[in-house]
Amino acid sequence: MPIIPFDNTEIAFASKNDADLNRSYMLFTLVSRTSWVKIGKVLTNAALGLHLPISGLIKATIFKQFCGGENIKDCAHTIKSLGDYNIGTILDYSVEGKDNEADFDYTAQEIKETIKEAVKNKNIPFGVFKPTGMIRFALLEKVTAKETLTTSETQEWQRAKDRVKQVCNSAAEVNIPIFIDAEDSWIQGAIDDLTEEMMSLFNKEKVIVYNTLQMYRHDRIAYLKQLHTRAVNGGYKIGLKLVRGAYMEKERERAAQMGYQDPINKTKADTDRDYDAALDFCVEHINDISICAGTHNEQSSQHLVNLMEKHKITPNDKRIYFSQLLGMSDHISYNLARLDYNVAKYVPYGPIRNVLPYLIRRAEENTSVKGQTGRELSLLIKEKQRRKKTY
Repeated sequence: MPIIPFDNTEIAFASKNDADLNRSYMLFTLVSRTSWVKIGKVLTNAALGLHLPISGLIKATIFKQFCGGENIKDCAHTIKSLGDYNIGTILDYSVEGKDNEADFDYTAQEIKETIKEAVKNKNIPFGVFKPTGMIRFALLEKVTAKETLTTSETQEWQRAKDRVKQVCNSAAEVNIPIFIDAEDSWIQGAIDDLTEEMMSLFNKEKVIVYNTLQMYRHDRIAYLKQLHTRAVNGGYKIGLKLVRGAYMEKERERAAQMGYQDPINKTKADTDRDYDAALDFCVEHINDISICAGTHNEQSSQHLVNLMEKHKITPNDKRIYFSQLLGMSDHISYNLARLDYNVAKYVPYGPIRNVLPYLIRRAEENTSVKGQTGRELSLLIKEKQRRKKTY
């Protein structure tokens, strides 16, 4: 089995100059301290609320680390830089918190623009959108709960479905696959059903529409197997992005407050087991399922490499992709890409004020995920020391 050298920092940070390396080191040092992240979150929100001129500071630091730019054009440098190392870009319009149809229509149009950009640029293999960027959260919640909709809500739901269908159709017309991201469990049921409907429409010949499974949920293996049965019976293919999940604390707090079963696996080991089991199932049914392993976990990445070898699937088979977030886990992305595996980075973009919730979540995620920041820091230190000896 090919062993991926994830500890090769020379390859991992080949695209970073010394200034980039030092900025990354500074940022991960800051987010390693939970208290600093909490204080920074409060101060940043307060400063922006008071219209203090801190956007420049954010843009030069955390925004530069985790985002491609404020618009599609701004992302050109990042797209090219990643492409130079055989890594694709997934343009992710990361504006959150909107709740009116004018904004939803604008977001749908922006996603269509990213699809147009993908047609022009071979380094953009996928499109992506967050369902709540185009559908009101409370409506998704009500549909998931199977509550009766009012007449106006029924009409709103139809408009929301049409909006999603138009985006998926735009992707299908130009043969660009598109990811539909996962969200909170109490709205995910509606998203799953809608995504399956889009798969049944657009995945007849090849995979265009991908759903996202959060494997920290204890019900996702069962859902995966049921989905496969429905797809086979329905005569369409499945696209899946597999992730561990990003809303654990919120999920558990809500379950405790409202008195229902916690949807999250009890331990990280359980989540790791389910993630790798999902990889097993998907690769075993690779003729029916295309996958993107969205993971910052070296063990799961190596597991997928081993599965591909076992099933005689070549590294560049387009049915299998690996993906990480921009600014994180470059040791996985760059070392896999160097060996000709399909890799694509999520590259968020949008106006600084509007993507701030995303940036804060990245900082909190690096603080809360055990070992994440320590691993990033240890790799950065290793590369800084290597360069010092080389110079």
